[in-house]
Amino acid sequence: MEIAFYKYQGTGNDFVMIDNRSDFFPKSNTKLIAHLCDRRFGIGADGLILLENDSNTDFRMVYYNSDGNQSSMCGNGGRCLVAFAKKLNVIQNQTTFIATDGLHNATISEEGIISLQMKDVDEVKINSAYVFLDTGSPHHVELVSDLEHYNIKEEGAKIRYGAIYGTSGSNVNFVEQISDTIFAVRTYERGVEDETLSCGTGATAVAIAMKVLGKTNSNAVQLNVEGGKLEVTFEENQGIFMQVFLKGPANYVFKGTISWAL
Repeated sequence: MEIAFYKYQGTGNDFVMIDNRSDFFPKSNTKLIAHLCDRRFGIGADGLILLENDSNTDFRMVYYNSDGNQSSMCGNGGRCLVAFAKKLNVIQNQTTFIATDGLHNATISEEGIISLQMKDVDEVKINSAYVFLDTGSPHHVELVSDLEHYNIKEEGAKIRYGAIYGTSGSNVNFVEQISDTIFAVRTYERGVEDETLSCGTGATAVAIAMKVLGKTNSNAVQLNVEGGKLEVTFEENQGIFMQVFLKGPANYVFKGTISWAL
């Protein structure tokens, strides 16, 4: 079969996008999905996203990690899918869509910045060395020194596969504070099993975790990720974080077709 695809990236977090409104894509074929995401033998991406019809919203987001398995919410992927939906003329500059963690609202500014509403966060677990929370995907957040030279893949894998999170694992974010409102973040992503240049749900988790730990007094936090800059804003009421928005660019890279022998 011949598959038409689009490539998008949001602060270096890159995705294969496929318009699956005709429901042609073999979604259970994990081998195919992993092949399309392979950087040597396929297109190359951190994940694959299907845009599908939904009866109650503008579209449905179906997200797969680069290992071929369907996964939890991806913030940068959601922002890129909004840009993709606009390119397909499914939406204009605002939208509501459904993903695995529920409804999401999003807007596109004149400058192309996509603001994506994330899920409310009502539980943040604070431990002596780290914070854990779910922002659509599970995230371990840990402050470290000398982040630039930190071995993200090795240390991230230890935590991801360690006893703390069992067989399901967790994404792992290492953080260094730059100022009251700016934090540098590097993320090890499960499913990719390596560091990625950016993680949207991870940036969201870091912003909320830093607020909970008292590292920032602001409800608007800038996250400097390896692939650029993201902003997370939120409102807090008695420990519950609402109106959580992930903001940043989402860019079209190229489109093409690829053949796959069924």
